[in-house]
Amino acid sequence: MNETILVVDDEREIADLIELYLTNDGYKVYKYYNGYDALRCVKENDIDLAILDVMLPDIDGFHICREIREDFYFPIIMLTAKVEDSDKIMGLTIGADDYITKPFNPLEVVARVKTQLRRYVRYNNAVNLVEKTIHTAEHDIKGLVINKETHKCSLYGEEISLTPIEFSILWYLCEHQGRVISSEELFEKVWGEKFLDNNNTVMAHIGRLREKLKEPVKNPKFVKTVWGVGYTVE
Repeated sequence: MNETILVVDDEREIADLIELYLTNDGYKVYKYYNGYDALRCVKENDIDLAILDVMLPDIDGFHICREIREDFYFPIIMLTAKVEDSDKIMGLTIGADDYITKPFNPLEVVARVKTQLRRYVRYNNAVNLVEKTIHTAEHDIKGLVINKETHKCSLYGEEISLTPIEFSILWYLCEHQGRVISSEELFEKVWGEKFLDNNNTVMAHIGRLREKLKEPVKNPKFVKTVWGVGYTVE
């Protein structure tokens, strides 16, 4: 196991504890107590996954997450002492992949890390397989162009930066253009896990995707909601 994990938490006891459990499990850990040093580490080293505390003395974890997502796609797990759904949704919409509330069991953190890394590796392997077997795979829908081979998306000729999850959601909807896809189906196809009734992850990512597509809230042009059923690209 050679994966490198970035751990950022201003509570030294927590950061040290996470580091201990991760290193005991074979991971290499870069540990920081503030945000700016952590961002410098991301730019200077190959990181496979980041664990970010929301509340930091200089810049918060949300800011770090946004900065990372401008250039990198590795998994991000947010840590917070807050329990409000709004904080969780905020983290997910800006590109976080998972959320853990303090206090937590360190073994749970290790388990979440393993889950996210497996998913990330599986996703990249799937993309590589597609690129090897399909010469061109592209949808062009009313000026929205999404290409599976190059993993790029553009709207009216202007490239849009999507996270891997956002790209997968949009690709699945475009691939099934005209069909209404339920939140359950989207979650299980994109995340590869069993959907729970109280899971708002899909809704949060759809909201962020619409923002990037500059969709009007009341009458979106591309990703439409069919109330009580799911989402569709017509």
